[in-house]
Amino acid sequence: MPQAKGTVLVTGGNRGIGFEVCRQLARAGMRVLLTARDTAGGEQAARTLRTESLDVVFEPLDVASQESILTLATKLERQGQRLSALVNNAAITMDGFDARVAEQTTVVNFFGAWLVAERLGLLLEKHGRLVMVSSDGGELGRLCPEIRRRFDPPPSKETLAALVREFIEDVRSGQFARKGWPRSAYRVSKAALNALTRRLAEEFKERQLLVNAVCPGWVRTRMGGPSAPLSVEAGADTIAWAAMLPPDGPSGGFFQDRKPIAW
Repeated sequence: MPQAKGTVLVTGGNRGIGFEVCRQLARAGMRVLLTARDTAGGEQAARTLRTESLDVVFEPLDVASQESILTLATKLERQGQRLSALVNNAAITMDGFDARVAEQTTVVNFFGAWLVAERLGLLLEKHGRLVMVSSDGGELGRLCPEIRRRFDPPPSKETLAALVREFIEDVRSGQFARKGWPRSAYRVSKAALNALTRRLAEEFKERQLLVNAVCPGWVRTRMGGPSAPLSVEAGADTIAWAAMLPPDGPSGGFFQDRKPIAW
């Protein structure tokens, strides 16, 4: 890893890929704000990294709660805290498939990531990096042509939000298959996140911010399971790389193994 400076905020940093991202960025010289919904787990994760002589502090954050996001943003603003990078890592996957699963999955993976990017993204310095941790499950090629056209080119944020809410309602009414939606809330949430990334990359260009999505691959975590081929170290590598891009680095891209992949 190259040596880096500044402060980075990582969501969902208490375990798995997020925890390893915090470790790699701290080892590269950054001050890390490790955030998590689980206060006890987050505090323990930060303590563990501090035993490695790393500059890591814990801040509570539930990305599914607008109040939690605004509370943390207000606290950091009052402290005069600026960010060199923001890593939108927190995500969930759920068993089963119904309207509850569709709603809860998109609340975290899409709507929560959007609000974090918008609100905490205000703290990003010039040439700051916003990293959206996504998945190849959200690749457009995995969607039927009718749904794909609604995500590409990426619509406005408002239209995108309406599209995700439409998916939830189509699941609730049992019309999702007839309308071409996949039977996967996770896939839809990541396709929407990818579209949001492209939209934000354009919007944040005036602030000279770099906005990219990263697919960590299939990683051995609680979410990925023990059969996954990649270690957490390998999964975190490209995320950390994207959080330390130079000012002339890429923006509006989707990366895996530090290489661009198709949306």
